[in-house]
Amino acid sequence: MSDALVIIPTYNELENIEAIIEAVLSQDKDFDILVVDDNSPDGTSSKVKSLQFKYKNVLYLEERSEKSGLGTAYIHGFKWALDNHYEYVFEMDADFSHDPKDLIRLYNSCKNGGADFAIGSRYLKGINVVNWPLGRILLSYFASIYVRVITGMKIYDTTAGFVCIKRHVLQNIDFNNIQFIGYAFQIEMKFKTYLNKYKLVEVPIVFTDRVKGQSKMSKGIISEAVIGVVKMKLISIFNK
Repeated sequence: MSDALVIIPTYNELENIEAIIEAVLSQDKDFDILVVDDNSPDGTSSKVKSLQFKYKNVLYLEERSEKSGLGTAYIHGFKWALDNHYEYVFEMDADFSHDPKDLIRLYNSCKNGGADFAIGSRYLKGINVVNWPLGRILLSYFASIYVRVITGMKIYDTTAGFVCIKRHVLQNIDFNNIQFIGYAFQIEMKFKTYLNKYKLVEVPIVFTDRVKGQSKMSKGIISEAVIGVVKMKLISIFNK
């Protein structure tokens, strides 16, 4: 059993899931994988089940009954990781927008570099995003600036979804009080880590937009983030 678990939430990722699993498991460091599937109608979970015969004791699957949001999928995975005694827990997309080769860099940042929460950052050294339209790049980039200003976090990529989190950080977050399930979930996790005075470190990566499958981004997810950041900050002030 590895000390590190990569959580991959899925909904209709049949085109990507086998390749991303094989890519993660082919790294020089051993990682275990937990796929959290939200009842994908395209048969994503069936493909994972078939791969479990090949990757015994390293590939795990949790099936949920419906599409319930990215945040709740990760929380489900976090609880599973804690119950199964992993020391380093990763968030990662199934669509290769996050390069599996960067997993080791994030791991080393936590294992050897003193980070409690390592962030795969698109904006630490300029803008390192491939195949996004200009409008989406600007939206994401300025969203991170907006969050940085409101929350006070000294992080360039506040909305990043490729991270490594140490066990003790997750143990000290009350998942019952997580407010957001979409885009803002990524911000809230970093903000709660920041409020608990843990060390957040950014590791520069190149983010490449998906080639296969369909993006899950929506206007509702974005608006949740815009309004949610202010709400999070106000709650933190009144709870002091």
